[in-house]
Parts: sequence; structure tokens; C-alpha cells
Amino acid sequence: MKKLVEFEIADGSTIIVEVDEEESGGTVRAARRPGEIAEAAKVSFEEALDKIRPATEKVMETLRGLAQKPNEIELEFGFNMSAAAGVVIATASVEANYKVTLRWTQEEHKA
Repeated sequence: MKKLVEFEIADGSTIIVEVDEEESGGTVRAARRPGEIAEAAKVSFEEALDKIRPATEKVMETLRGLAQKPNEIELEFGFNMSAAAGVVIATASVEANYKVTLRWTQEEHKA
């Protein structure tokens, strides 16, 4: 089941994100108050995104440390927002959560 969660942004504004509602063991969620469309997140939007930063930076650091450095690195991954946990890296496929593309271009040798 989906629900709306309102995350606060550092400048004081907010963003509403649709998230998967966690299973609650058979309990039924009470109706929201009139005019209330979203649950307030327990962390700010930036705090939620900060949770994925260390893993993402480590992947990039490792790829930049390759013996033959690529000219271009493309890192793609998905994440899920959660009212309680903030951000969770989503499973993109059965095999991996990250999709990495490395590109090397052949340089012309000047004579």
C-alpha cells in the first residue's frame, strides 16, 4: 500500500513523496484528519538522502582508483523513501542495486 510522506527541505520548504507503507501485522491505519494529505517524515529530505551518500561515494572512490582510469563514469541506482528509515537503496534487479558504466576514449598520439 502507498502513502504520502512530507519531507522538510533545508530552506524550510517541503516535498511530498509517495512511499510504500510498511506492513503493520494486520493493524489498520486510522484515517487522517480533514485536510491532512501526508504524514510528516521523521527526518529532513537532506538527512534521508545523506544515508546513501557514504555508499555512493565509496563506489565512486573505488572506480576512480582503477589502474586504467576511465574517461567517464556513470553510476545509476534507485532508492526508496520511507517515513521512518529515510532512504533505502532499492533493488534494481536480482543481481545488483547499482548499474555502473565506465567509458574509455582512445586518444590520438601526436607526432
